Amino acid sequence: MDSKTNNIRPDRAERVKVDKIDRKLLRLLAKDSDKTYSELSELVFLSPPAVHERVQKLRRNGVIKGTHAVLDGPSLGCSLLSFLHVEAEGSVRMDMLNEFYSIADVEEIHSVAGETNIIFKVRTRDSIDLEKLIEKVQLVDGVKKVKCFVVLSSKLERGPQPEMDDLS
Repeated sequence: MDSKTNNIRPDRAERVKVDKIDRKLLRLLAKDSDKTYSELSELVFLSPPAVHERVQKLRRNGVIKGTHAVLDGPSLGCSLLSFLHVEAEGSVRMDMLNEFYSIADVEEIHSVAGETNIIFKVRTRDSIDLEKLIEKVQLVDGVKKVKCFVVLSSKLERGPQPEMDDLS
């Protein structure tokens, strides 16, 4: 991990060419990344070595960024999901982002256009911890204003879903 940037991405990645079979593999892996190459091969009608090569290519090209466990916040005692909209004085600096990165309750950081500069997805135990988190964010040099939106219920949470065309 780059200690200066905490692997915070400075800009957008290049678009990679992905065909229909790749999209089907991506959708299958997004649903269940524990599937074996043999199981995947039966679903996309390719040999296991061909599936392995395609998945490795998708990893090399950065389409598949990693395989990880998706943790359930409420099961871990962090049931309050919120979004913080942060308005900064001037532009957002890397040192500011690094301070936000170090806050464990911050799940996502997004630079956005509009009335705010940054949107955080945060998960805390309760409103008391949320208030402490907001205070931490407000103390970061360059933060002008913080708006908080508490989630009442989540109807859909997922990553990108590749188009399936006619291979669904």
